Amino acid sequence: MNILLIEGGNYLGVFLLVLAIMFLPSLILLIIGLAMRSKNRKTSKVLIILSVVYLLISLGVCGSMMI
Repeated sequence: MNILLIEGGNYLGVFLLVLAIMFLPSLILLIIGLAMRSKNRKTSKVLIILSVVYLLISLGVCGSMMI
């Protein structure tokens, strides 16, 4: 019984959740920014910059947790 508590199981779900947290918000911001490019260029630039900054920060934080 104690061995079952010590050994890990299948961590694929946790790995996919961390990858989703890393990439999905920045991808959504990028898509919204590109869709708004023709209507409002300043807002579009802000959203694209925010998506890149979020991606860099999430790759650093979540990437360090995955090691």
